[in-house]
Amino acid sequence: MFEQQLINGLTLGLIYAMIAVGYTMVYGVIELINFAHGEVYMLGAFYCVTFITMLGLPFYAAIILAVVCCALTGILIERVAYRPLRSAHRLAVLITAIGMSIFLQNLAMIIWGSRPRPFVQDAVPRYLKDTALTMGDVTLSWLHVFIFAVTVAMMLGLNLIIKRTRIGTAMRALSQNRIAAQLQGVNVDRVISFTFALGSGMGAVAGILVAVYYNALYTTMGYVAGVKAFSAAVLGGIGSVPGAMLGGIVLGVAESLGAGYVSSLYRDGIAYAVLIAVIIFRPSGILGKAVVDKA
Repeated sequence: MFEQQLINGLTLGLIYAMIAVGYTMVYGVIELINFAHGEVYMLGAFYCVTFITMLGLPFYAAIILAVVCCALTGILIERVAYRPLRSAHRLAVLITAIGMSIFLQNLAMIIWGSRPRPFVQDAVPRYLKDTALTMGDVTLSWLHVFIFAVTVAMMLGLNLIIKRTRIGTAMRALSQNRIAAQLQGVNVDRVISFTFALGSGMGAVAGILVAVYYNALYTTMGYVAGVKAFSAAVLGGIGSVPGAMLGGIVLGVAESLGAGYVSSLYRDGIAYAVLIAVIIFRPSGILGKAVVDKA
């Protein structure tokens, strides 16, 4: 039972990590908590289903197009809601982020309705529904393997972008000192837009994977996942990409083990208890760096 719950927890944790990375990248670059990120995650699932049902696209083509659309949605959100307030008080930007989240959620309800709906199972490749490995009470499906492979590949790709590309270097420079980066010729607007696009694309993939995994999608799914992913980002250390990955895994495993050994009714409470404990003993998060105020 422990091994099965651990597999389920890792699956859930990797998905949380993908969403948390979007939060932490945006915060690291412009110190903004993008509360609309959870709704982009939700839109990824609905875009994918819409492209399959209305355009007749195959599964993987629908995923790619949904990711592109969410990346463009992220750029649009930044351009319309956040860029005009870049010099405003942080409270004004925070309220705008919450307002954008509510707006997107209600817009999705108008377009797709408020009732939960299943994913288009006929479009999902048949092999993803098969069992890959069975050892005693432990069952590992090809869908688990697919989720592991996609999330790990995207995390490695993200690390390469941040560490080995010019745009990644510009992102790191902007996170350290925006004025100095501008003086070195960094196009701030372009880098911020790219950051939103990258984070939104990863959030879209997470939304699609969750919809396939649970065979359900609904317009409020981004709220709960967004709160948990934000908690994962804080748990790992807000602003740290490796921390967001680790925080997502820790939160997912804690939630799964709590549901398996205590009760599924308390899974959220147990996960947040772990978060609170870490924040009490290490306020900067697991991999976060303590900020020292200089007099």
